[in-house]
Amino acid sequence: MARIRTIKPEAFVSESLAAVTLTAERTFFGLLTQADDQGRHRDHAAIIAGQLWVLRPVHTPADVEEDLAQLADAGLICRYQGPDHKRYLHIVTWQQHQKINRPSKSRLPGCPHHDAPASTVPRNAERAAGSSVTEPAPSPQGTLHEGSGKGREPAVNPGTVDETAGQAGFTEPSVNEPGALPASVVKPHGPDLGPRNMDLGTTPSGGTSAPAPDTVSAQQLIAEYAAACAHRPPRDVLGHLGQQVRKLLDEGIAPAHIRAGLERHRAKGLHPSVLPSLVHEAMNATPAVPVTHRAWTNPADIAAAYGEAL
Repeated sequence: MARIRTIKPEAFVSESLAAVTLTAERTFFGLLTQADDQGRHRDHAAIIAGQLWVLRPVHTPADVEEDLAQLADAGLICRYQGPDHKRYLHIVTWQQHQKINRPSKSRLPGCPHHDAPASTVPRNAERAAGSSVTEPAPSPQGTLHEGSGKGREPAVNPGTVDETAGQAGFTEPSVNEPGALPASVVKPHGPDLGPRNMDLGTTPSGGTSAPAPDTVSAQQLIAEYAAACAHRPPRDVLGHLGQQVRKLLDEGIAPAHIRAGLERHRAKGLHPSVLPSLVHEAMNATPAVPVTHRAWTNPADIAAAYGEAL
């Protein structure tokens, strides 16, 4: 169940959030509203995509998984495995920035890296507990990316360093030094939230395309029709004609036949719905047989021609 959460103004000048893409930042803000009162949530990309990106299906669960990996690399979230062998995550600086009135007890297991009391659990025991998990949780401070050329960064012990990940580091300058962004978070399509799929009207790389020999749109044919009229026809007439022309083009009717039907329609001033009949008439009209007139001549044999009726 979504909840009302707090986003501080300093979030928009945080270098931690500036290190991830805009989609990952949007996923992080969405997790603030979906996490329970202890800042925990299921680590399942398909579930998170259905909660946060349901009206933007172009951002798939695979893209959400990439967002979560970036947030974990930046130290904004911590991903771990519970005793039930399911994956969970929690927002690292939740307690510093979210003040919940009468918080409910979490039904999700706690994080073995951050929720264990530092005063009661020795560092060696904490590391041993982390190593006992059959599927190690990703380190909040570094994850090995394929092709990145960089090794895994050592994890920082939460008991020795004050965590400034997420919204705790909002006092840092907002301008990054050149080259500060890691190569793993730079995307070739840019940081915008728009669809990532290729424009269907573009030609794929390496392909060739040739225009159709007689490609005419319905708009062009209607424009020619209106230009040939002495006075511009009413908008409704042009709209109805445009619908009929579009249907004829979709059927594969040649533009020349449609032009001939439009000329007949303009000359007769009929209803736009009869345009298909006029096009059919122009396509299949039988040409008239010319009549040959001969001058009258008297027959040479009058008896044979008239049967002696005269």
